[in-house]
Amino acid sequence: MLQSLIHYGIHFGLLLVIAIVCYKTYWLKAYAIMLLGMLIDLDHLLANPVFDPNRCSINFHPLHSYYAIAVYLFLLIPKKTRIVGIGLVIHIIADFADCALM
Repeated sequence: MLQSLIHYGIHFGLLLVIAIVCYKTYWLKAYAIMLLGMLIDLDHLLANPVFDPNRCSINFHPLHSYYAIAVYLFLLIPKKTRIVGIGLVIHIIADFADCALM
């Protein structure tokens, strides 16, 4: 229960706080773009089984690999890709927290 609360709290709550604080004039658009970072979970469809509650997704799924994480961190640098980068990095942080709580 606590693990899910923390995981989804980071996914939705932290992104919402960042959108409201950092992108005041267009926070809803920024929040929606950052939420699209959850699309990287589509790589879970490549795993067998698709969902395993005891599996850490970090460095297991291709879009959760250390190489992909490096790209997500790079996306934080240019202003044009920063919102997307924030969404992806926060997604990875949520997954790291999930792994730590296993």
